[in-house]
Amino acid sequence: MQQAAVHPVVHIARDIKLSHTVFAMPFALLATFAAARGMPAWPLIGLILVCMVFARTFAMLANRYFDREIDRNNPRTAGRALPSGRLQPGQVLTVMGLCAAGLIAGAAGFGLLGGNWWPVIFSPLVLAWLAAYGLMKRFTLLCHFFLGIALALSPLAAALAIDPSYLQHAPAWYLAGFVALWVGGFDVIYAMQDIEHDQRDGLHSIPAKLGPAGALFIAKLAHLGALSLLVMVYRAEPLLGRVFFVGVCIVGLALIVEHIAAARGRFTMAFFTLNGLISLILGALGIADILL
Repeated sequence: MQQAAVHPVVHIARDIKLSHTVFAMPFALLATFAAARGMPAWPLIGLILVCMVFARTFAMLANRYFDREIDRNNPRTAGRALPSGRLQPGQVLTVMGLCAAGLIAGAAGFGLLGGNWWPVIFSPLVLAWLAAYGLMKRFTLLCHFFLGIALALSPLAAALAIDPSYLQHAPAWYLAGFVALWVGGFDVIYAMQDIEHDQRDGLHSIPAKLGPAGALFIAKLAHLGALSLLVMVYRAEPLLGRVFFVGVCIVGLALIVEHIAAARGRFTMAFFTLNGLISLILGALGIADILL
């Protein structure tokens, strides 16, 4: 018997791993509660979530679209939906367009609900950055940190949507800096799986240029900087207290475990699970501190 055809949307959902939205979503929500100085209005929280899903889906599809030929030549990624032929480029572009429209419409909601039009004004620039970061590996070793900045936009965009004046305060930028260095560091570790492929295809990555030992050293520096910025968030934001500091300590321990696993070459889904837990724990404890 022939297997039933799988809808392209199902392939897209499987390929971009919507569950990995967890890396940025808790920080967007933490910034949402911090900018509101407490509990935001539920419609605003809903708009934040909608915009986050659309933005993350757009970014991942752009990355998959631009990298489809690179992925086809890499045994680790050849089974993805585009290089394997389960999805066509036109289908991906269509969904990207819908996601871009959804993000802009969601951003416009903040203007319609509260007269805050800054999110929709900046939404094209956000989309441009999200689309461009996937191309950076062709040009610069800093591609890992371009990805970090892409995720770091989430708490800044959330704060802008709730109260633009919150961006005048240092904690918003410390939190964004933490996300940028944290994500950039673990992307350096993740890229260690593709050293041979990147060297063969002339792609730029820190592991391909510096080797495993150099890559781990850069990742450690990035994560040390990230942890320092997280401590600065705790010290600079009056709404965050002992509960959030427990989260900071957990993050420090989790990063140590992550680097031990990386040094032993253990690149598995547990690696993603660990970073997902960092995000969830820190976001939950931070929000709890603000509400308490």
